[in-house]
Parts: sequence; C-alpha cells; structure tokens
Amino acid sequence: MLPDHRRIVVIGAGIHGLSTAWRVASLLSARGEGSGADVLVVDKADIVGAGASGIACGVVRNNYFQPAMRQLMAHSIDVWESDAEAFSYHPVGYLQISPEVMRDDVAGIHAEQQAIGYPSTLIEGAGSSTAYLRRIFPDWRAEGSTSVLHEHRGGYANNLASVQGLAAKAAAAGVRITTGVTVTGLPRAGGVVAAVETDRGTVECDQVVIAVGPWVRDLWALLDLPATIALRGPDGTERPAQPMWRYWLVQEGTLKVEPDFLTDAAGGLPPVVHVDSDAPLYDEGDGSLVTDELWGIYYKPDTNFGGVQGGATPKPVDEPAEAVAVDPYGPASRRYIVSEDFARLWTSGLAHCQERFQGLRHRFSTAPSGGLGCFTPDSFPVFDAFHDNAYVIADSNHGYKMIGVGDLVAKELLGAPQALLEPFRFDRFRCGRLHPTSHSPFPWS
Repeated sequence: MLPDHRRIVVIGAGIHGLSTAWRVASLLSARGEGSGADVLVVDKADIVGAGASGIACGVVRNNYFQPAMRQLMAHSIDVWESDAEAFSYHPVGYLQISPEVMRDDVAGIHAEQQAIGYPSTLIEGAGSSTAYLRRIFPDWRAEGSTSVLHEHRGGYANNLASVQGLAAKAAAAGVRITTGVTVTGLPRAGGVVAAVETDRGTVECDQVVIAVGPWVRDLWALLDLPATIALRGPDGTERPAQPMWRYWLVQEGTLKVEPDFLTDAAGGLPPVVHVDSDAPLYDEGDGSLVTDELWGIYYKPDTNFGGVQGGATPKPVDEPAEAVAVDPYGPASRRYIVSEDFARLWTSGLAHCQERFQGLRHRFSTAPSGGLGCFTPDSFPVFDAFHDNAYVIADSNHGYKMIGVGDLVAKELLGAPQALLEPFRFDRFRCGRLHPTSHSPFPWS
C-alpha cells in the first residue's frame, strides 16, 4: 500500500530521482527539519534504473562548449568522486580528440576549464596530437586530428551499479522506494499539484519531483504544460514555434573482446576516448566509404560484461514526439534500437583510431542495444518548478553523468536557489538565453 501523504514524492527511480531523494533526505535530517520518511520515490518499472540510467554507457566528462554545462559538470564530478566505490566510478580521465574545424572550440573549453580550476591539458597541432596519443596508445593511427583535450578528472561508471548505489544511500537515509507504480494523474488544487495519482492509489504531497528521463513528455502533459514553444534568439528575434520535445535514438553498443583488451601503454585502464573527425571513414572490412562528413565516436572498457563499449552520433527519430512509443524501452524495443549501420560506423571508427581493432567487426554484440533520448528545443536540460511545487528535471539526455543535479535540486526544494541551475530555467526559451552551440556532430556538446 502507498502512503496517503508524503511531503515530497519523487517520480522516477533513475539517476536524478534517486540522487534527489537521497540528498533531500540527508538535508532534512541534518537540519532537524524531517527525515527520509518524508520522501517517497515511485517508478513504474519493477526495478530501479530500468530506463535510460540503466543502459547508459556511463561516460562522465566535462567536455562542454557551454560554460553553464561545464560548471554544472564540475560539481557533478565532485559527487562522483565523493564515493567512487559506492557509485562504481572509475576516475580514468577523458580524451576529446578533434579536427581543425573544432580546434578553436576545444581551445576555448580548455581555457574556461582552467578558469574554474578544472585540470586538463591541451595539445595542439597534428604532429603533437599524434605523439601525445601514441604515448597513451602505441597503436594510435587516426589521421586528421589537430587537437587533444585531456581532462584529468572524469571517466566512467557502471550504470546499474551506480544507480543501485544511489538507491542504497536513499534507503539508508529512510527514503521509501516503491517500484511497479504507474503515475496516472497530477491533480491540482489552488494552482499547485495536490497529489500524485497512481494505479496503486493516490498520495497527497507538498512537492513533487518529476525525474523520468525519456518519459518526460508524458508527465509534462499531465501538468498541462505546452507541447510547442516559441523561441527567441540571443539577438531578440523570435523564431517559429517548435515542439517542446524531440526524440533521438542514442546509438551505443559493445565489442565482445577480452576484459583487458583496451589498456594503455602501461597496461592499465585508459582514459575514455572521444574522437570527432572530418577525415573520410572507410569500412574496416571491405574498404568502402562509410562517410565523408563529420563523424564522431566514443569508447571505453565495458564494466558490465567485459570488452569495449561506446557509441556514435545519435540519429533523430523522424516522427512527431507525440507519436513516439517510448515503451517498451531500450533493448526491449524492436523499433528504437541500433542498426547494422551503427555497427559498421562504430567498428570502422575504432579501427580508424587504433590498429588493435582492425578486423574485429564480427565481435560486435548482436544483442539489441541503444535507447531513446528526449531532447528540449536547444538540446540542453530544463531544471525548473511549475505550478509552484512541481519540480521538473528534464535532462535532455545529458542525465547519467550529471549525478550532482540531485544535490542542487534538493537544496532548491528546501528553499535555497542554486546559481548553477539558473541557466537551465524554462524561461530561457522566450528570453533569448539559449545555450551556444559548437561545431561538434553531437547535439549535446
């Protein structure tokens, strides 16, 4: 049975919902204003982390062109590092390897990382970049890279293990986590959300937190918020109305090789590798052209099953947001999973970068992979309250790495506005405060 009332009801047992519940429970207890018993987490799946958090590749990075994202990620990495064991976090660092068209962007990122005290090294020039990478990977052979940004913090985490670690922290703080509960309504009284209606009963609440990843479209509708929105550019010009939500297929997969296959020159765990390139990419098998346009891949050791895991630039779903069937989600879907085209591009990209990957496409896992990401009009998150007491965490598919958002949201729920979240308010769309975009082929960089 669900309780009749809770001070705070959190919808979604993924990275954001659980981190928010854990932190708000800790704050209530520390301040003597309550305890975890004031907080309820509900999720429609039978287990925690059943959505995007549970299938995330797990990369944790600060490589963002947008100053607001960099500062937010620096805070999140503090949280990852606060208990690396509980979060199954590997602080191996991160390499952004880029072509000339992105060189100025990357140099700007490095300069601003130094300004906020975030340690990184910038290598410029094709020859220097190759030499630097070969000291890490002796078999490095990619051509056309003219800059390397090596972030010395960041790395990757095991997706499900980190979510379970958060769930354990929330439960230890007294939070009740109830799975198998579908939210059916968010009735309002006096202009605020009065309760959370579910298929297992109604829970009255003082505040509700919506942290549901790609299902945000549906909870947004339950709040009667707009399905389309007019945008204003930084110069003040109005742009045509756009859908509030867009879906992209996040393309990720696994190469089934030995657990120690991807190591650095010293035989240890290497940094996460992210390569953007405008060099023509050829099939690692038959030599045919894969693409002569800007492309990007990323990869790291796979902490779940051994081998190498990574992804490539996402693909927009060519359907209106309201027509996209989010359920069944991820690998359980027969429709929104990666295709042979991804396997060809990713494995060819791996072989383009390092000789050790040549001829290994047959090791690409044929198990279904990939999942939907729900993006805002400018592809960056919305963190804001609606109807006064309904806090929406719409991560725009940046979510897993941003474990620290829950800490900031918890403080806002208890009355302390957080400057790091200000650039992500909903009113930026109408006020012309859109985030700047880089030359990266990834919409979230």
